[in-house]
Amino acid sequence: MDIAGKKVLVIGGAGLIGSHVVDELLKTDVREIVVYDNFFRGSYDNLSEALTDPRVTISPHGGDILHVDILNRAMEGVDGVFHLAALWILQCHEYPETAFEVNVRGTFNVIMAAIRNKVKRVVYSSSASVYGDAVELPMTEDHPYNNDTFYGASKIAGEHFFKSLGKRYGLDWVGLRYMNVYGPRQDYKGAYIAVMHKILDRIERGQSPVVFGDGSQQYDFVHVSDVARANVLAMQSSVGGRNYNVGRGIGTSIKDLTELLLNLTDSDLPIKYEPAGLTFVTNRIGCPKAAEQDLGFRWTVDLPEGMRSLIEWRRSHEEALAAKQRATGGILAS
Repeated sequence: MDIAGKKVLVIGGAGLIGSHVVDELLKTDVREIVVYDNFFRGSYDNLSEALTDPRVTISPHGGDILHVDILNRAMEGVDGVFHLAALWILQCHEYPETAFEVNVRGTFNVIMAAIRNKVKRVVYSSSASVYGDAVELPMTEDHPYNNDTFYGASKIAGEHFFKSLGKRYGLDWVGLRYMNVYGPRQDYKGAYIAVMHKILDRIERGQSPVVFGDGSQQYDFVHVSDVARANVLAMQSSVGGRNYNVGRGIGTSIKDLTELLLNLTDSDLPIKYEPAGLTFVTNRIGCPKAAEQDLGFRWTVDLPEGMRSLIEWRRSHEEALAAKQRATGGILAS
């Protein structure tokens, strides 16, 4: 879809990925960007710079995808929708009934509102969690569903809602299966990326970073700026009706990640190994070829550069991060 002169709605636009999608949209000649967010996990701070542009507004009616009438009002006159709102994996694990309402029913509400308002295209934030642990590497989009988490199940449901309802009502859509997204504005609540904050917290306190298990677990870490760009490319693409991996196709073990962070912070602290706790996935690397071929997406930020951007952002947001750390009761930062 040509987004020049168009109005777009970014659902979950105050979060880690959503706020960067807003930033990326501002590089285009889109006419209007409306952020729809209930600010449960998102932050006004994430939008502080974007809101200086008159094209960006926060929906005045509300921002909850469970409020169907308000959601419908927000979609009036909208050309394109980015749907990024969801509860994260740990909360889905702890509160499956609430997760069902938000991730499953909420996604259904978004689809039906888009259909009612004749939205031209929707970009859906799915997740590599649909794959579970890898059966084969790298994982292509044809990799079997090997998921055993409620979060992954909710994303699978969303994908099939888009496929079935899109076909029935003629809704144009594309889904993005994110690998492990990290970068500036990330919080302490992610199941995988929060490990970066935990490691850096301990290094800054002069304590050995903790690796659970032997550190061989490996993931496909992709910088949030690249993920945001993938979203805009997906909206602009003429290809639809399918899901794409968004990642680098490069695996990094937790041990190697920890050693990289020690190196970037000029620390000689030894790594402390402890028994592994609850782990949802231990091996996941996505194949990025289909997204490159169909959407024109290719990652640009390598891991050392991305980690440096995270470290610099942490240093400039020390007070806010300390507050978030206190809000978790210190558990996530130990």
